[in-house]
Amino acid sequence: MKGIILAGGAGSRLYPLTLVASKQLQPVYDKPMVYYPLTTLIEGGIREFCLISTPQDLPRFRQLLGDGSAWGLSIEYREQAKPAGIAQAFLIAESFIGTDAVTLILGDNIFYGGDGFTRAFGESTGGATIFGYHVNDPERYGVVEFDGEGRAISIEEKPKAPKSNYAVPGLYVYDNAVVGIAKALQPSARGELEITAVNVEYLRREQLRVCRLERGFAWLDAGTSSSLHEASAYVQTIEKRQGIKLGCPEEAAFRSGFLSLAQLETLAGRIPQCEYRDYLTALVAETRRLKSL
Repeated sequence: MKGIILAGGAGSRLYPLTLVASKQLQPVYDKPMVYYPLTTLIEGGIREFCLISTPQDLPRFRQLLGDGSAWGLSIEYREQAKPAGIAQAFLIAESFIGTDAVTLILGDNIFYGGDGFTRAFGESTGGATIFGYHVNDPERYGVVEFDGEGRAISIEEKPKAPKSNYAVPGLYVYDNAVVGIAKALQPSARGELEITAVNVEYLRREQLRVCRLERGFAWLDAGTSSSLHEASAYVQTIEKRQGIKLGCPEEAAFRSGFLSLAQLETLAGRIPQCEYRDYLTALVAETRRLKSL
């Protein structure tokens, strides 16, 4: 399984912040936004990534993330010269995907709680897997409708009259057929290759699985000034209350077996003195203590 992080777009809803840096490089509490979707996929066992962004923003992402080798990952970069829909990512990253299955995550989506994604990655044996998240304002999203037995029977993009309150968050798991499906898409009325059209095609083929995310799971879309602030406040509350860090790729890589304890300790030692370094140093010390028992 390979992973795509789509971090393009103009970020117009965050103007004038995006005059300084891309939306996905904005801080969400104490880390760049892109750290959170990256960490989500690492926790799912993915270690080969393609990050897609605008030509002007890619150098900043490269400066931030490098080639991923420091975290035991591989990160490639592709340009999205002009945004033309989420499904365009599969065309841009076709050579990266090759013959593998792929997971696509949006760079401004933040997830926390449960193991639904990790299980979905591990259980994926073909077709497509998407997720349903109960929201109060489904008309803003792609909406999935279920029958009485909990099976998905329709998906609509931003419907005026939603048939359910289950929105489809920005994380999608596909087999390799997604590349051919994306190539066959026609642009929508707004001139985009819609991800909902991809999901509808898998539904037509009876190869779509929809996993409803349990209560207590958090999905934050940090694409506006208000939601960016809310996401920062949420992350701060969780981190202060539980003493853990959300969106920490070093910890995720270590717990996924991509980094050894010695490599994690070396990484922590390279970070300037700050709370982030203190957290990783404490993680190393606690791991050593538990190993010594």
